[in-house]
Amino acid sequence: MTPKAQIPYGAYWSTPFTRWQGSFANLHSIEFAAHVARNELARRQWDAKMFDYGVLGISVPQKHCFYGLPWLMGMIGADRVGGPTLMQACATGVRSLLAAVQEIETGMAGCALVMTCDRTSNSPHMYYPNPSGPGGSGMSEDWMLDNFSCDPLGRHSMIETAENVARKHGIGMAEQHELVLRREAQYREALVNDSAFLKRFMRLPFEVPALGKSSRKRAPVLIQGDEGVPHSTPEGLAKLAPVTPGGTVTFGAQTHPADGNAALIVTTPERARELSTDSSVVIRLHGFGLARVELAYMPEATIPAAQRALQQAGRELSQMNAIKTHNPFAVNDLCFGKVTGVDPMTMNNYGCSLVWGHPQAPMGTRSIIELIEELVLRGGGWGLFTGCAAGDTAMAIVLEVSNA
Repeated sequence: MTPKAQIPYGAYWSTPFTRWQGSFANLHSIEFAAHVARNELARRQWDAKMFDYGVLGISVPQKHCFYGLPWLMGMIGADRVGGPTLMQACATGVRSLLAAVQEIETGMAGCALVMTCDRTSNSPHMYYPNPSGPGGSGMSEDWMLDNFSCDPLGRHSMIETAENVARKHGIGMAEQHELVLRREAQYREALVNDSAFLKRFMRLPFEVPALGKSSRKRAPVLIQGDEGVPHSTPEGLAKLAPVTPGGTVTFGAQTHPADGNAALIVTTPERARELSTDSSVVIRLHGFGLARVELAYMPEATIPAAQRALQQAGRELSQMNAIKTHNPFAVNDLCFGKVTGVDPMTMNNYGCSLVWGHPQAPMGTRSIIELIEELVLRGGGWGLFTGCAAGDTAMAIVLEVSNA
């Protein structure tokens, strides 16, 4: 059954994504997300009080994030709106969207803001008190680096999950590097005509705000787009050694940590027509999927998640006109292609997280926005987004773009 909740065409946005320790490194991710939302609402002449529900997706703690979604909504002028703060690692974007859809579907809300944000830069160094420890000493962790390098269930790193899948499916280094070059070429299509594709949902050039302690007067800082995007060559990739001795995954065949935020609005069909920048475009959400696979085989999880979303939507993979993935490793897409029969070279037009980076919570949101815009350029059709996440899990969504 198709949920009645819809995304109004154009009722979404994303910042550029910047490599960690880049232009967004010192911005509080929730305050930054609120700043961007205020500007986007003002440009559309929308009052934040139109929202009666909100979802905040975030996976890297920030100061005062205990107050989460209510704090965010208060900062944008919707100080009577509540809702959850969700964290599901790299699946946070789809999970947050599903939470809003469920609220609309049950009639508990009529118009919801889904805001996803993360700052991997300068992430917290956590200290956990332990009065019974030697001398009362506690335990500590670096939120990003320690968790990237160690899944507590198997004591393995993220890159080991990619190596496990590469070994299982016979995916070699040269094959991964070939896909990297294809993904970078696809992203360059988004930069054609002065970044025309990106400007469909992103304000460029983008003014980096001065917030909090960085609010002292300074000249405006403008960035032209995503920062830290790689520019690989066959020769350069060929010189790289595997990160893990005896493995196949190089630094060139995986993504990089990043910062940024992205948001979209979910509402009823009637309200969607009012808020859409083109009421002839209808965006329907047909299916969601969640999956978890064998321990330490994270990249495989995108496949059963996609299958479940397709089953709920009553569609086949062959009926998808566009496919987007969260692909922290080139292995992800190559495995997806080998198992499903989809040509991985045809997926991820205009960009993906392998190229523009890994800010976690907003990755799925931006991918869904790009999927919508690709389908609009195609004249409509069906699209799938699927992406893996920590804990060998994944979430997926099937949507349709059509004329009213």
